[in-house]
Parts: sequence; structure tokens; C-alpha cells
Amino acid sequence: MDLVGLVGQYLVPFLIILSIVVFVHEWGHYRVARACGIRVEVFSIGFGPELFGFTDRRGTRWKFATVPLGGYVKMLGDADATSTAPDPAAAGDPESFQAQSVGRRAAVVAAGPGANFLFAILLLAVLFVVSGRPFTPAEIGAVQPDSPAAAAGLRPGDRILAVDGRPVASFEELQTIVRASPEIPLAFTVRRDGEELVVTVTPGLSELQDRLGGVHRIGLIGVSRAGVEFRRAGPVEAVVEAVLETGRMIGGTLKGLYEMVVGARGTQELGGPLRIAQMSGEIAKDGVVPALWFTAVLSINLGLINLFPIPMLDGGHLALYAVEAVRGRPLTERSQEIAFRMGLAMVLSLMVFATWNDLVHLKIVEFLAGLIS
Repeated sequence: MDLVGLVGQYLVPFLIILSIVVFVHEWGHYRVARACGIRVEVFSIGFGPELFGFTDRRGTRWKFATVPLGGYVKMLGDADATSTAPDPAAAGDPESFQAQSVGRRAAVVAAGPGANFLFAILLLAVLFVVSGRPFTPAEIGAVQPDSPAAAAGLRPGDRILAVDGRPVASFEELQTIVRASPEIPLAFTVRRDGEELVVTVTPGLSELQDRLGGVHRIGLIGVSRAGVEFRRAGPVEAVVEAVLETGRMIGGTLKGLYEMVVGARGTQELGGPLRIAQMSGEIAKDGVVPALWFTAVLSINLGLINLFPIPMLDGGHLALYAVEAVRGRPLTERSQEIAFRMGLAMVLSLMVFATWNDLVHLKIVEFLAGLIS
């Protein structure tokens, strides 16, 4: 594929999706800042020199910058775009960010991630109403030979209704029960050809070893799912399901990060801008619905990552404001400077690590090594 094709397939969808998610995040900061009477000087999508923009009647400069990997809202009283230091020239101005109470400053900072979550919920709710929510029924698509399922007589097309009397609606629920029951006989209530029957299945034992040497015992029966259904929901139900789905995504992300920390999961799954660009291009080829779904997922992850208590991120600011609220006064400028430098080092290290994973995943490292050897 030539350069024009690569730009059209990967770069354009990536920039569109990322710009939307970043705009929503910064819009949250902007709207709450304006509601608190804070003057916003710059609203930027991207970093670095300005490409184009305009100034509104309130004096806010809206612009697109050359490096489209984020954005920022610079308020009166900020010495720079990161809000890590006050601007002495704005000291005492009632419209400055630094002149606000700790509660108002925390609200402005929390509004960015909050906007990402609300945007994702709205987007998912619309998708659930218009195209339906993806659902994997507990129906067997294939049975592996010589597996516990084959030995018990399960067949493709069987619909699992319950396990040990516990109703089962989705294939994921079935997996959860089976994985937690190695070598334990389970009574499957099955619908086959319009009739119900009970089949006893004993999951086989599979031992998985993590990178730290820990062994995890799980049950497997040797079946695969039949396919995915899409179930439409009414407006109210769609909003409820969107909230629950957002919660599940957040929980799944946190669980995955925890498993990486303890060594139960490989860190090669961490991706950076290159991986996001690749996924954006691949998903955009599948149509509008998958692209909107990916946008919602990216919005949730951007909001969640920004809430991590790392200085430089929104969560780091909130942590410092919490300390200020408890102490009754902010930390010293020296302490804040040290904290933000540590945060910057952590963020840059994570970016380098994620980019390295991207280069390995896309086999760019392998290609360069082949040129050298």
C-alpha cells in the first residue's frame, strides 16, 4: 500500500477519533471552568505550534496544533498548559484558576474525565437503541473431539439454559461457571430441537502458569460459541445498559492492569498511538457502528487513565487538591514541583514503553533488526 493509502486508511480515522475524544475531554474542563467564572485563554486540540484557529468574543483562542496527540485548556492563572504552576501576573484576579476554592478547582479538573464517561454512555446508549447491543447467547457452535463436552454428548446447536439450576443467558456466563469448576460435575439444562434435557458435564482441569510462576487452575469443556446477536433496547433501558457497560469496561481495564502488575498477564497488551492508529484504521473499515463503539471505548479509557493519581494527569491534580483540603493549605511550590517532575517521568516512561510495544507488535523492530543483521 502506498503512502496515500496508508494515510487514508489509518491516519485519517485515527486523527478523527482521537480528536473527538480529546475535544470531549477538554470541553468538560472548559464548560465547568466557565460555569465557575474562570476565564479560559486557550482551547487547543494538539500540542505545539498552531495550525489554525480563531478567537471568540470571550477572548478564548480555539485552535488545532501540529502534534495531535492530546490537547489542553489553558485558564487565566496558569503559567503553562499543564496547570502545574501559577502565573504571578494573574495573582489576585477573581477570574483566574488559582483564585478559586479547592472545591471549584477539583470540579474543573474532574470534569474532563467525567465528560469522557458521559460521552461514552451517550454514544453506547444510541448504539444500543439504533443497532442493538452485542450479545453472545449460550449456544454451542462447535464441540472439540475427545473433550468433556463431547463425552457428555453435547452437540453444536445446543442452547444452555442453566447450570446446576442457575440460569445462564450468555456464553460469557457459561465460561465463568465452567472456569471456576474444574473436575466438578455440572448439570447442564440444555434445549435441543425444541426439547429440554439435563446433561452432566465434568470440566477438565487446565493449569495456566503466569510469569511469576503462579499456577491458575481453571475448568474447560471444549466448546466454542455459535455467534453474536444484536438486541435493541428502548431509550431508558439503553441508558441503563450503557452505564453498566461503561462500568464493566472500567472494571475490566483495572483488572487487566492489576494482572499486569502482579505478573498474571503480559504487558505486551499495552499499546500507544501507533496501536491506536492501527486499530482505528482496521475498525473504520468495518463501518460506522464499530467505529463509534471504538470511540466510546477510547473515551472511557482516556477518562480512566486521566484519573490515575499521577502528577501531570487530572488524577494527580485531584490528589494534590485532596491533600490541600485536609491540610487547609496547598503543598509548598517545591513539593509540587518535585511531584510534577516525578509524574512527568512516569508518563514519559509509560509512553516510551507503550510505543516500544507498538513497534514490536507492528513488527517494525523485527524489520529494522533484519536490515542491520
